[in-house]
Amino acid sequence: MAPKLKYIIEFVANMDRAVKFYRDVVGLPLKFESAGWSEFATGETSFALHPASEKNRAGTYDVGFTVKDLQQFYDEMQTKGVKFPMPPTKQDFGSTLAQFLDTEGAHPSVATE
Repeated sequence: MAPKLKYIIEFVANMDRAVKFYRDVVGLPLKFESAGWSEFATGETSFALHPASEKNRAGTYDVGFTVKDLQQFYDEMQTKGVKFPMPPTKQDFGSTLAQFLDTEGAHPSVATE
């Protein structure tokens, strides 16, 4: 089964300003807000804001997919020559994620559904 798009994260320089824009101007319903992560109720695919960093500049995006079996996806993609800068790794927030390198140099994340 193909991966499902699970989330889109925008890295932002100013969380309050970004939340106000997407909530008050664009009209997205706010699901959760904090200094380190804000998320909007956007259906099956989450749209979230995360503070920018040296690694993730303000105005850039990251996408995340889910699959039924992360290890199987990882193994299959490796046999197809896909590079993983981050193999399946347990994160401090509890989930296990992997990041693969696409043809344009992006690092989409993938986790188990």
